Amino acid sequence: MSEQITSAAPLTAAQAPDGEEPPPVTSGTTGAPGRRRRRSWRRVAFGGAGLLLALGVWQVAALIIGDPVTLPSVTGTVREFGHYVTHRYPEVQGKTLLEDALISTGRILAGFGLGTVVGLVLGAAMAGVRVIRELADPIIAVVRPLPPIAFIPLLVVWFGIGETSKVALLFFGVVPVITIATLGALDAVPAELVNASRSLGASHFHTMVHVRLRAAVPGVITGMRIAMGGAWTSIIAAEMIAATGGVGFLILQAGNYLQTPLIFSGIIVIAVLGFVFDGLLRLLLRAADPTIRHS
Repeated sequence: MSEQITSAAPLTAAQAPDGEEPPPVTSGTTGAPGRRRRRSWRRVAFGGAGLLLALGVWQVAALIIGDPVTLPSVTGTVREFGHYVTHRYPEVQGKTLLEDALISTGRILAGFGLGTVVGLVLGAAMAGVRVIRELADPIIAVVRPLPPIAFIPLLVVWFGIGETSKVALLFFGVVPVITIATLGALDAVPAELVNASRSLGASHFHTMVHVRLRAAVPGVITGMRIAMGGAWTSIIAAEMIAATGGVGFLILQAGNYLQTPLIFSGIIVIAVLGFVFDGLLRLLLRAADPTIRHS
């Protein structure tokens, strides 16, 4: 048996026959970072190629239709986008495209941030206290399917068309999603982790904060990504119905005057901002769970 083990072991320089180099010892993980980098560049390359293809199809379709009101060209949209980044629309009482983007972003940060904090606390309380779960679960089950847009007229009656109604709309839309995501992530934490913490003398609260919540972070962040998409849908709809600023208001005003290139410019702003926020949450997810490479 010892002879078989010795023969199977890799040769060293002293054991190798005269005039021969010992075979290199390779590891299964060697080159893994390089492969990951190549995959990342591959994704970037194919993603860029896909965007360029979509823009090419858009440009060709616009040339075939020949009506900038129905479908403006890519070049015309870029020209309008660059113009209204620094110029107001409408010219009398409107704002620049950049100002409207900042207004919408501020509303998203306020409503989404408050909703995330409350949803996280409520989900943790439901997972840790059975009475709270039994009381809150039916309410969450009833509120969750309701579209936040349906509350816009009611919120306008309560809070007017100012910032409070917009933040409240986002808050009511985000809380159920984050609550359900937090509760599901906490319920999925292995019981062995909880039992090990309790057996070492940790209290129920300490176990919840330092064991269950930390293990549930990836699931919570995934819920945040879902809630972020819904938040953008809600705020754009609210700005179209009851607002005096924001990207949704800009798109509505542009539509009233058949400024189709400006409509596309507003849509591009929404897409870019949504992509940036989702990218930040994906980076946070990778930091919380290094095993996740692509999400």
